[in-house]
Amino acid sequence: MCGIIGINSNKEVTSTILNSLRKLEYRGYDSAGIATLNSGYIQEVKCEGRVDNLEKNIIKNKLLGNLGIGHVRWATHGIPSTLNAHPHSSDNVSVVHNGIIENSTLLKKFLVKKGHKFKSQTDTEVIVHLITEYLKKNNLIDTLTKVLKKLHGSFALGIIFKDEPDLIVGARRGSPLAVGYGPGENYLGSDSYALKSMTNKITYLDDGEFCIIKKTEVSFFNEQGKKINKKILSLTTDEQNYNKGDYKHFMAKEIDEQPLTIKNCINEYIDKKNNEISIFNFPWKIKDISSITLVGCGTAYHSCLIAKYWFEQLTSFDVHIDIASEFRYRKNRFKKETLYVFVSQSGETADTYAALDLCNKNNVKTCSVVNVVESSIARDSKFVLPIHCGPEIGVASTKAFLGQMLVLYLLCLKMGKLNDDIKKKDYISKIKSLLNLSKNIELSLKSENDIQTISNSFTNIKGSMFLGRGYSYPIALEGALKLKELSYIHAEGYPAGEMKHGPLALIEDGMPVVVIAPRDEYYKKTMSNMQEVIARGAKVLLITNKSTDEIFSENIWQKIEVENTEDDLLPFLITIPLQKLAYYTALKKGYDIDKPRNLAKSVTVE
Repeated sequence: MCGIIGINSNKEVTSTILNSLRKLEYRGYDSAGIATLNSGYIQEVKCEGRVDNLEKNIIKNKLLGNLGIGHVRWATHGIPSTLNAHPHSSDNVSVVHNGIIENSTLLKKFLVKKGHKFKSQTDTEVIVHLITEYLKKNNLIDTLTKVLKKLHGSFALGIIFKDEPDLIVGARRGSPLAVGYGPGENYLGSDSYALKSMTNKITYLDDGEFCIIKKTEVSFFNEQGKKINKKILSLTTDEQNYNKGDYKHFMAKEIDEQPLTIKNCINEYIDKKNNEISIFNFPWKIKDISSITLVGCGTAYHSCLIAKYWFEQLTSFDVHIDIASEFRYRKNRFKKETLYVFVSQSGETADTYAALDLCNKNNVKTCSVVNVVESSIARDSKFVLPIHCGPEIGVASTKAFLGQMLVLYLLCLKMGKLNDDIKKKDYISKIKSLLNLSKNIELSLKSENDIQTISNSFTNIKGSMFLGRGYSYPIALEGALKLKELSYIHAEGYPAGEMKHGPLALIEDGMPVVVIAPRDEYYKKTMSNMQEVIARGAKVLLITNKSTDEIFSENIWQKIEVENTEDDLLPFLITIPLQKLAYYTALKKGYDIDKPRNLAKSVTVE
């Protein structure tokens, strides 16, 4: 999950590449580097750490050139270091790479026998030497086709050559890669977000394809090296200048944007005049669907888990959920009457894309729920449901999680109505409740001061637990994940009823435990489980919703109340204080909230 940028221009490109790398830092920030072609030589500047460090090195080394490639790295092979940073170069070739070369060890042995000397611990360096070796006896096109066939695994590549002063090569298998078009210059990028500031004209490479980018033209080739034609797409130009504004972190801004993004999504999907959910062009008849399989990773998986409860509660469809990284390694029995739904913020999640690709190869019904409509998952799904959240830069997902839940809930209601599982009056009632959701989220954000105070007690703990039942269980998982991602505190989410089956052994005196217990059908049971935890010495933070009923429970340490709404929609509201708790805990510990250690936003490697 690294970021790639390449520019071939009639003017100096170093500063533009740097600016693009800053946009790509959400993809990796272990190290960064740029290589340019200048005065007939490949020049390279790299560093460990962030793009700001790279900029200082570039100024110091006076890196120039009208043609160059850049990279931000999330380490797979080899520790984060200047030596392992991309680009990797020989005298003749320089390469940036996103992905994993699975047969790099075997290729390295072959190349060492040929006399090649390796400097880094990375799998990427074998590509440099392999290209260098094949160029001795082959032209450029033959070299590329032969080298790409030798590489096993996934890759997006940007390549420049000392002896080819007017071109950049891009190649893709498994990892996303796009070409952008500009006046007197053309671009290569690992996603459209990095290219949008320069162009809204994009072509996406498909698996097995490569391209040759010159200043005034771009040629595309299939894996056999034959020229092919590709479409140029026009991207939307809105939201290109997304920035933090007055916020200290993107995550803080994105949490506070949730009332607006939910409102925008509802406006896209709900016909208020007719009390109808506008999901158009659904390509299948509802009678041809008997079951649903929901697939995602991390936070997206948690949205799938919530949706499972909704589908089971409101419809008669059989529902299954799957972690994407496990999906294609099991013996799946694909069924024509199953709708497979893939959830991904970026639309480039490698595990989720691999699961989608497997489903497409088995010719089953595929639908994607994504934030980036130009993404690989969106393009390769038979039906797409955007979440309309706008750019999400913080690595720990917030507004995209609520957007994913909302779109899955809308899909559930729509399918339930089409299948005659939901009565018309109940359907209309639920739509009306949705129209108040944005306001309820806005009001629930006002618990800010209380959460800031509570977070003081989380900064020095060694661990915590998040407990919930029913709809609240997946939210407990998500709350624990957020605390782990941002504050590096060990946290676990559990079904509250499971505590007595083992996890109670972990409770220590003074340990903070977050109990999520809105006033739903599970409330009384959860309160009983909460007492079991309190009796072992835990400090309980209770997350619930406002009610005229008093909470009859002693020894609750702290309580946060969100707004009241119908049970179906409570997961949206109880998520808010958990996001804020993770944010303020990490803030007080002094951590990099938008870029947590060891993580990247768009997970484009398995």
